[in-house]
Amino acid sequence: MSTLISSLKSEIARVARKELKEELLAIRKSTTAHRSEIAALKRQVKSLAAALKASTRSSGPKGKSASESDEAAASPSIRFSPQRLANFRSKMGITQAQLAALLEVSYLSVHKWEAGTSKPRAAQLQKIAAALKLGKREVLKKLQE
Repeated sequence: MSTLISSLKSEIARVARKELKEELLAIRKSTTAHRSEIAALKRQVKSLAAALKASTRSSGPKGKSASESDEAAASPSIRFSPQRLANFRSKMGITQAQLAALLEVSYLSVHKWEAGTSKPRAAQLQKIAAALKLGKREVLKKLQE
C-alpha cells in the first residue's frame, strides 16, 4: 500500500509542477515586459527633467517680474573681467574686504571673482559697473559712510 501512496504522491507533484510551469512562464514574460517599460519610462522622465532644467536656465532667473526681465533684456549686457576688477581695486588702493563693503557683498565673493573661480550675478554686475565708474575720492567717501 505504501508504494501506491508514494507513486500517487509523486504523480500529483509531477502534474502540479507541469501546470505551474506554464503559469510561471507567463508571469516571467509579463515581469520582463513590465521591467522594460519601467526602464523606458525612467529614461523618458530623465530626458524631460533635463529639458525642463535647460528651459528654465534659458528663460532667466526665477522671481523676476516681466518688467524686470524686460528691463534687463533692454540694457546692454555687462561683461565681467576678474583682471579688470583687481586692477580697479589696486588703482583705488583698497583691500578686497573694503571692495566687498563697497559692493555690499562678502569678502569671499570678491576673492572668488578676482581669482576667476566664480562670476557675479546680474545684480552684482550692476553694482560693479557703477563702482567702476567712481573715482578714488568717491570710493573713499562711500567706504567711510
